[in-house]
Amino acid sequence: MAFRVIICFYLFFLSSSLSSSLNPPLCNSHDSSALLQFKNPFSLNHSASTSCDEFYDDTDYFSTIKFKNSSHPKTASWGNDLNCCLWDGITCDSMSGHVIGLDLSCSWLQGQLHPNSTLFQLSHLQTLNLAFNDFSVSLISSQFGDLSTLMHLNLSSSSFTGEIPPKIAELSKLVSLDLSWNYFSFYEWLRLEPSTWEKLVLNLTNMQELVLDEVDMSSIATSSLSLLMNLSSSLVSLRLSDTELQGNITSDILCLENLQQLGLSSNRNLNFQLPKSNWSSPLSFLDLSFCNFEGRVPLGLRNLTQLTYLNLAWNKFSGEISFLSNQEHLTHLYLEQNNFFGETPSKISQLSKLVSIDLSYNFGMKESSSLRLEPSIWEKLIQNTTNLRVLRLSHVNMSSVVSNSLSLPMNVSSSLIHLSLRETSLQGDITNAIMQLENLKYLDLGGNTNIKIQLPKLNWSSIRGLYLDGIHFLGEIPDSIGHLKSLEELNLSNCQFEGPIPPSFKSLTQLRSLDLSSNKFSGGLLFLSILTQLTNLDLSSNKVSGELSFLSTLTQLIDLHLSSNKFSGQIPSSFSNFEHLFHLGLSRNNFSGEIPDVFGKLSELQYLELDNNKFSGQVPLSLSNTSIIFLDLSFNMLQGNLPIPFFGAHFFSVSNNKFSGDVNSFLFCNASSLEILNLSHNNLSGPIPQCLVVLPNLSVLDLQMNVFSGTLPNKFSKNNVLQTLHFNSNRLNGSLPLSLSHCTKLEIFDVGHNKIRDIFPSWLDDLPELQVLVLRENRFYGAISSSNTKHPFPKLRIFDISNNYFCGFLPTTYIKEFKGMMNVDNVEAGSQYMGSKNYSAYMDSVMITWKGNIIELERILTIFTTIDLSNNGFVGEIPRAIGELHALIGLNLSHNRIIGSIPKSIGKLTNLEWLDLSCNKLVGEIPLAMTNLNFLSTLNLSQNQLEGMIPKGKQFDTFQTDSYEGNLGLCGAPLPKICNTEEGESPIPTTSKFDSIDKFGFDWKPVALGYGCGVVFGILVGYIVFSIGKPQWLVKTFGG
Repeated sequence: MAFRVIICFYLFFLSSSLSSSLNPPLCNSHDSSALLQFKNPFSLNHSASTSCDEFYDDTDYFSTIKFKNSSHPKTASWGNDLNCCLWDGITCDSMSGHVIGLDLSCSWLQGQLHPNSTLFQLSHLQTLNLAFNDFSVSLISSQFGDLSTLMHLNLSSSSFTGEIPPKIAELSKLVSLDLSWNYFSFYEWLRLEPSTWEKLVLNLTNMQELVLDEVDMSSIATSSLSLLMNLSSSLVSLRLSDTELQGNITSDILCLENLQQLGLSSNRNLNFQLPKSNWSSPLSFLDLSFCNFEGRVPLGLRNLTQLTYLNLAWNKFSGEISFLSNQEHLTHLYLEQNNFFGETPSKISQLSKLVSIDLSYNFGMKESSSLRLEPSIWEKLIQNTTNLRVLRLSHVNMSSVVSNSLSLPMNVSSSLIHLSLRETSLQGDITNAIMQLENLKYLDLGGNTNIKIQLPKLNWSSIRGLYLDGIHFLGEIPDSIGHLKSLEELNLSNCQFEGPIPPSFKSLTQLRSLDLSSNKFSGGLLFLSILTQLTNLDLSSNKVSGELSFLSTLTQLIDLHLSSNKFSGQIPSSFSNFEHLFHLGLSRNNFSGEIPDVFGKLSELQYLELDNNKFSGQVPLSLSNTSIIFLDLSFNMLQGNLPIPFFGAHFFSVSNNKFSGDVNSFLFCNASSLEILNLSHNNLSGPIPQCLVVLPNLSVLDLQMNVFSGTLPNKFSKNNVLQTLHFNSNRLNGSLPLSLSHCTKLEIFDVGHNKIRDIFPSWLDDLPELQVLVLRENRFYGAISSSNTKHPFPKLRIFDISNNYFCGFLPTTYIKEFKGMMNVDNVEAGSQYMGSKNYSAYMDSVMITWKGNIIELERILTIFTTIDLSNNGFVGEIPRAIGELHALIGLNLSHNRIIGSIPKSIGKLTNLEWLDLSCNKLVGEIPLAMTNLNFLSTLNLSQNQLEGMIPKGKQFDTFQTDSYEGNLGLCGAPLPKICNTEEGESPIPTTSKFDSIDKFGFDWKPVALGYGCGVVFGILVGYIVFSIGKPQWLVKTFGG
């Protein structure tokens, strides 16, 4: 009997359960009405939730968990059924019918969420997810705090802004809270105030998941993070990445007893130490990327045996990778962009559960100590990790890996979707098997200049991104490239391709990014007009010609680079359709005509490069009404008034044109973000506006070669960041302002060829970074007194005070302290050019007397070192200390009143290329030690009182009579005067140590002893001509 009763009860409850599952509860009418009213103000726009689709099928740890389906408009079908419990995204209470769950994540919602929204009438809600929509920079309403039954609240990635309301902290039942990734712009972050933070942590004692990534927590004291210990028994997941936290925190936060997920990435101002030992924790997820960690990774990390995700990328960790020993559960490992070195440990190859691994871009302190991967580890890694989807090893040294072993990824062909082996020093023939991985979507072999590989000849339907830049293919691109119809990104730059671009490119209709730069392509490009999905197109540095009509259909372009080609004609009006265009590079072509009005219509345009063309006429006013932050109009034929920089501009160059008139101080000085201002080589006049030298971010002010008048600005501000000041070749007068001493970062100061009248500015000698000081051709006067600075001009390399009225003794005090001219390490390290460190488009220049000719060096080598004191009234002897300036390349002391003999120490200047001591009162013989000057190509000792035999051998055998004329006591070749026999023959010096030392790593005899070029000139000509042909600037500067 009892058994029958039990069976009856069981059947009753079973039937009730089946009934409730087959017949869902009837929705509460009030809730149904509230839902319908809630959805009405919002439009449905796919762009509001595109992030969901972008993450879908990605390899990001969280995306594979969050997004199993792509986005769709859930509310679109609401109302089709009377029972709201059946609507998409709705969960109802099985008994009351009240809505207790609302999941509208990835639902295309767009519009403002107002405080009076009927959403807040759903008083029984326990779960609310509005993530990945666009609420149009709405404030988070305090009404959320009235939903007292909420246990789960997710408002992430939905364009909320402003302060997080304190009432959120009253939701005492919350188990999970996610307010992350609501960053809208630099000025519109979601913000958490200290008081709200404290209430949140103290009140929500059931909290298991707290996600505040990209919430502004900068005002929260790091000491208050210790309040998290209040949640130590409940907190399972804590993510505070990119929150602007700063200061010191204890390591307690890393050791919360139940914490399984911890993300603190991108907090570069947060200081804390990783536990060195006894780090016992159930952590399965740890993200400490972008945190400025330094030194070795503590071995305590070995104790985190439950880790599945470890991200230490983008720090300054160093040492060998020795901290992985017990992490057998790892699926995601990111160690890229650190300073790890040595052999990749075999333990990595045993992590059989790996799905994604990135060891890219690890550079030890020395090139020889970079991270390397041995063949055996490579083979085991591929054989053991059969679930591997992402493998990134860029810049890992794989030089010993046999190229045939690259077929090993076939072992993971069913899973591998991303393979990056960029610049890994691979060599030899790469098997085509790598081009047949059935599911591979991204392949990057770029920068491996010693490998040989063929472009795929068959349809490779899976491939989306192919990066083979820097591989030397030679010849033409095969037509088979058209088979890769799924390609979205293709990079074949610097591959030595030539000839026409094959028309089969028109089959690549899915292309969004195409980079064919730095090849030798020629011909037309009309067929590219079919590639309407392109957002990035780079054809720069080729030989492509014609007009730009093929671009008219490419209205999705964001970045367009066509520089250094042979394009011609005018810029077409169709450019006005490029409403997304952000960066346009058309420099170094043959475009002509006026600059059109179209750029004023491109609201997204921020980078515009039109330099080195043949544009003429006036710049349209509309160009001054744009938001362009980088504008380069230099080297054209533009005229009229100057265009005005956008107030947020960073780079503004209009040099080498025909602009005239004054510089409008009001309009220019509003551009407070300017870093580079180049107005040189025009016809600008009037005074230089005072405000230019107080622009807070300005590093380069180049006003040379104009007709500016008046005095120099005299209000150089303290804490300025000026590095380059070019005022030369104007009509400036007066004296140098003492406020120049505030320019502690100044590297170049050039006021040559003006009418400045002043004494020598000795108060500049303690500027720690000054490398170039040019005062030539002014009215400076007086003696140069001894310096009171302990180490004056410590980095000076170019010192030109020629053609002034200086008198007294040569500035021996300074010569003894020119440390920058004594160090030859820079010469041995190689040559670079001076210029802006942030903008390669600006290169410094200087006017000098080069081997007797006044020229403009349009680029300054960092090894270029000269002293020019010529055409003054200096007296006394040449100091012996001059011989300690071992890096000196040019020395000109001509046209003074110098007496005494030529010091033998000049023979130590083994880098010297030209020496001019003419028109002085030097006596005695020419020192034999000067025959050690193996790079000396120009010598002028004329118009002195020298005597004796001219030395023979080496460079002295190349000099002509004009090097010695006016010295009646000199004899021997090349002069017609024969020395007396009793004087004997001057000995031919034997080979010295200066001949055998090879400072540049190769035999200089063909260059140096070929009696032509000197070191710097040889490097400059040889390297530039070899790399890019005979450049226009070199022709202009040196002739030929």
